[in-house]
Amino acid sequence: MRISRLTPWAAALAAAALFAVPAAASAGQQRTATAGTPTAAAAADPYADYYASAQGKTGAALKTALHGIIKNQSKVSYDGVWNALKVTDQDPANPNNVILVYSGRSQSKSTNGGGVNDWNREHVWAKSHGDFGTATGPGTDLHHLRPEDVTVNSTRGNKDFDKGGSPVSEAPGSLTDADSFEPRDAVKGDVARMLLYMAVRYDGGDGFADLELNDKVNNGSAPLFGRLSLLKQWNQMDPPDAFEQRRNQVIFDTYQHNRNPFIDHPEWVNSIW
Repeated sequence: MRISRLTPWAAALAAAALFAVPAAASAGQQRTATAGTPTAAAAADPYADYYASAQGKTGAALKTALHGIIKNQSKVSYDGVWNALKVTDQDPANPNNVILVYSGRSQSKSTNGGGVNDWNREHVWAKSHGDFGTATGPGTDLHHLRPEDVTVNSTRGNKDFDKGGSPVSEAPGSLTDADSFEPRDAVKGDVARMLLYMAVRYDGGDGFADLELNDKVNNGSAPLFGRLSLLKQWNQMDPPDAFEQRRNQVIFDTYQHNRNPFIDHPEWVNSIW
């Protein structure tokens, strides 16, 4: 890693090292081509091999390299998202429940649906921003789909992310106004890294729009999301925690077999944008 031991990222990555991941998933990333001994780079970064083609790059070159890595994925159907979220977002304290992203509430996995107080599938990158709907691809990409209370999901709608507004019922700490939504502090970084992933993963190929970030709200149906300057701040103020890191690993191991690079390397955000 090329980061200081005193940065917030170091503490987050140290926590990740203590968070158990399946040995089979990491073994191939931690072995050298010679005697199967972990290299110094792999010891510091368990995903060094996965990101090998991105190492040493910055700016547009880093973004292009990361796209080339993470575009290689399996895809999940929209119906399949229901069961996947019950695994990716499982409450660590109660395996029968999921954690709702904006609400922070632990809720029974079995209460998914469309009724009041059910939870449903929240597209953090709103599907109207690029008009991809629920098509397999961005519409079903688990890296930006999260469980959320039906009413809160409706309140958020397709608004861009910004600061301020009125409190959101059933989502303590979240705020909203006519054209924006501010999530609770504990998931501000999560939201930022999900959007940043989408802007790298979907670049106009695969038959879908080129998703990009800007510093505006009211982006409507354009394949744009804001505010980028605020998302960068949120990425730094709320580093990846064990829940987010586990989620990334489960998606990689079990479902899509690709990673969100900004959970593994939050410092790459400022290297690109």
